[in-house]
Order: sequence, then C-alpha cells, then structure tokens
Amino acid sequence: MARGNINNSELLDELEQSTITNLLKCCIKAKEYSYSPYSKFRVGAALLTDTGEIIDGCNVENASYGLSICAERTALVKAVSMGFRKFPAIAVTADLDEFVSPCGACRQFIAEFGLECDVYLVKPDLSYKKVCISELLPMPFTSTDLESVNLQRSSLFEGKFKD
Repeated sequence: MARGNINNSELLDELEQSTITNLLKCCIKAKEYSYSPYSKFRVGAALLTDTGEIIDGCNVENASYGLSICAERTALVKAVSMGFRKFPAIAVTADLDEFVSPCGACRQFIAEFGLECDVYLVKPDLSYKKVCISELLPMPFTSTDLESVNLQRSSLFEGKFKD
C-alpha cells in the first residue's frame, strides 16, 4: 500500500504554522498515554506523514528494560504498519522544561526513512527547537552501507562455488 508521492523537502516548504502547531500538540497529547512505571519519564511523539496525516506514539516500558520502546519508534512503527514510508517531520516531548532529543537508537530509526526529516524538540509550553535528523545523526548507517558490504561479500565468494 504505497502512499504519497511528494518528496519531504517539497512538503516541508509548504508546512504551515497551523500544521506545526497541531504536530506539537499531538506529541504532548501522546505523552499522556506513556506507560513508564519504572523510569516515570513520559515521552510523546507525533510523526507527520507525506500525506499530511499525524501518527502519534508514546514510550512503553517493560520490566525487562531492553524490551522497552521509545515514543519515536512507536510512532514510526505505527505509521509504517499503516503503509507510510515518508516523513517530513516528527515532534518529541517529555515532562521536562527543556528540549529533549531522541536517543541514538531513535535517531537511527528516524534516519532510516530519510535524512531530511525535521525534528521538533518540544517543551510542555509548546515552545520548540527545530533541527534536522542529519544534524542529530551526522554519520548514519544507511542502506548504502549495506550495499557496500554486500558487494564486498559477493566479490569474496565469486567463482568459489561453481559446479
């Protein structure tokens, strides 16, 4: 189910302040659903798709800490499972009165879907700081890196398994 045909930079150029405000409010609302009984660190995220839909997510902790999932990844997994693949912006908030940035794993997860994604770091009062994911993750591991490894592997085994 492919959706959208607008590239991220075209949509970002057209983003209106009302869309940004809605994105910010949605991430704050999503934080209310956080399941964080261990850390008590509630996080909400709202992801803007290339069709203008907003998909929210919250962090969900687990007694086995490694199985917890961040709000950003929750929103991305929901969106991908709905058929979306392009995301011009994501907003992230926590209960702190300071800008909270995505963790390293979330940065890599966001970058998987495009290095042009704007990340809005949102305080509870709706003030925000906008940064690009490529600023937060300047040297991402991408599909290009995998292609290089696969090319190297195939040349290593070239001709070794002929009948």
